[in-house]
Amino acid sequence: MRAAVSALFLMNGFIVGSWAPLVPEVAGRHGLSETQMGLMILALGLGSLFVMPLSGALIARIGTLPVLRATSVLCGLVILPVALAPNVGVLVAALFVFGGIIGSMDIAMNSNAVVVERRLTRAIMSSCHGFWSLGGLCGAVSGGVLIDWLGTSAQAIVVSLISLALALACFNRLAPDLPLLSQDKPRFRLSLAPMPYLLGLVALFSMVPEGAILDWGALYLRQDLGADVTYSGLAFGAVAATMALMRFVGDAVRQRFGSVRTVRYSAIVGACGMVMAATASDSTWAIAGFALAGIGIANLVPVVFSAAGNLPDLPPGVGISIATSMGYSGILLAPALIGFVAEHNSFSVAFMGLAALFAVVLMLSAIVHPADLVAPAEGAAEPL
Repeated sequence: MRAAVSALFLMNGFIVGSWAPLVPEVAGRHGLSETQMGLMILALGLGSLFVMPLSGALIARIGTLPVLRATSVLCGLVILPVALAPNVGVLVAALFVFGGIIGSMDIAMNSNAVVVERRLTRAIMSSCHGFWSLGGLCGAVSGGVLIDWLGTSAQAIVVSLISLALALACFNRLAPDLPLLSQDKPRFRLSLAPMPYLLGLVALFSMVPEGAILDWGALYLRQDLGADVTYSGLAFGAVAATMALMRFVGDAVRQRFGSVRTVRYSAIVGACGMVMAATASDSTWAIAGFALAGIGIANLVPVVFSAAGNLPDLPPGVGISIATSMGYSGILLAPALIGFVAEHNSFSVAFMGLAALFAVVLMLSAIVHPADLVAPAEGAAEPL
């Protein structure tokens, strides 16, 4: 069951990574400028934010397993209408649905990972997110090659076939939901308790720096530090590499130190990395700072999601949907704010401000302690 949910994280990352090389191809096909394509991508983000809370409430109502099975199959198909859209109107609708399905699967697979953690009584969330990072890398690299060899339509078809095969292979291997303590099904609503929203705030402040480096790191290296085009791409590359590495060892770190100390140490390392990048006098030092920030960022979100999924008296899907929605809203909205700060001051000032976000994460670190509550329900323990 651990292998199955890890494979679905890999699949989801593979599809998202495969979308990246499609962006310029889609823009060129429909004659879209950078600004117009940015609005198209906004539709994708809005789809995710709209569907994520609904997905969490649906999981609370019918369970994680049926939602994950359905969304994993749909996720394998949803890239096709994006790649094959005949006009801009269809493209907007396809991107909205694409974002919604990706986001819904994100909630479901994180909820199922919480179930597996509780059945195995040990952490697996960080390694699951490591598989997502690995899938994203595979999708981005293979996507460019496939488009070059076969074209955009064929690339989308190949991605769909691979993803569907992976989803169907995992269909009957996923961990079943833990039994409810009450015979009554939860009502179809979000929680009004403050804790999931505080965890969502931690997720938000943990994810914004990653998105900022993705969107602005290369421009910072080129514009402020004089790096060439090839070298500037190492800004996010350094973050992605250290994040993937740390996520695969993150479960052992969390088991050794506990969730609260893991978040505290991670926030300190992340802040140091951002300060190092913000005060760099050359691009090499800045890239090293981004790499250090990636070490700190890597395990923050997995721990927060585990904590949100283990909140007492709250179904895992609801807590995770709140934390995920708030976190991803930051990635959606923060780039514009960072661009405004950089335009009126500098990227150094903007990145220094991101270091301050880690200080807030550090102050709130004690609230992630439910991530350590992974004891299974009676009779629920199962082997790998």
